[in-house]
Amino acid sequence: MKRVLITGAGSYIGTSFGRWAAERCPGISTETLDMRGEAWRQTDFRGYDSVFHVAGIAHADVGKASREDRRLYYRVNTDLAIECASKAKAEGVGQFIFMSSIIVYGESAGIGRRKVITEDTPLSPANFYGDSKARAEEGLRGLRSDSFRVVVLRPPMIYGPGSKGNYPILSMLARKLPAFPDIRNERSMLYVGNLCRFVSLMILNSEDGVFFPQNAEYVETSRMVRAIAGAHGRRILLTRALNLPMKALGRLGGKAGGMVDKAFGSIVYEKGMSAYREDYQEYGFEESVRLTEGGA
Repeated sequence: MKRVLITGAGSYIGTSFGRWAAERCPGISTETLDMRGEAWRQTDFRGYDSVFHVAGIAHADVGKASREDRRLYYRVNTDLAIECASKAKAEGVGQFIFMSSIIVYGESAGIGRRKVITEDTPLSPANFYGDSKARAEEGLRGLRSDSFRVVVLRPPMIYGPGSKGNYPILSMLARKLPAFPDIRNERSMLYVGNLCRFVSLMILNSEDGVFFPQNAEYVETSRMVRAIAGAHGRRILLTRALNLPMKALGRLGGKAGGMVDKAFGSIVYEKGMSAYREDYQEYGFEESVRLTEGGA
């Protein structure tokens, strides 16, 4: 039995993994530690096999962030992660798993362009959120040793039941709009059930290194919207008649243009980067959307 301490109470990923492990993985037991405030420093990490660190500030509207907001990102996403890992190492924990993000490679390519990340792609954070994650990774690398393994996960957009971020916006549009642009793009994405399976393998196999989990299939935004509508018994028209206005809006830049680029731009991991010696991509695209939308 592997004892895992999830550091970060209330996290979507941490909560999902704790529930998944209890239901699906008898070889792992989890406990959760609230990282807000200073009380966590008094917790004894001895006896845990792994720390799964999910505490952090998620990607937000970085354009509106104040100087103090930026400092907070580094205090939480960088400093707290390194302090937690240092404590884990000092108290005999054998493995530390850190949730980084594809954002360390920068934003997606704009509408009509494609960005493919390979093993040779350098880190290039586009903003302080991505930089705070990249700096945490750098600090964690310095803690690695033969007795302290560090796993860095750089997942793409994660979705699942109750998820936050961009997915709920797509879900709302799919349930309300009669039509949606039929724009060709590709996104690496990761269903939370596939992520939980992958994390469990990292723990059970005592892994070390940087990993890039993603679904087996790339996702097209319009296809996802159509699948979400279908999960609710709706038909939504995908039409190229809306493509030109969307592309024009993307070229204008600003907040609206940025939203269009984010929705219809492309960013993918080369698929070979995400291969693992055991299967973790248990949920296919259509099934994952149905489960996310509450279907059986």
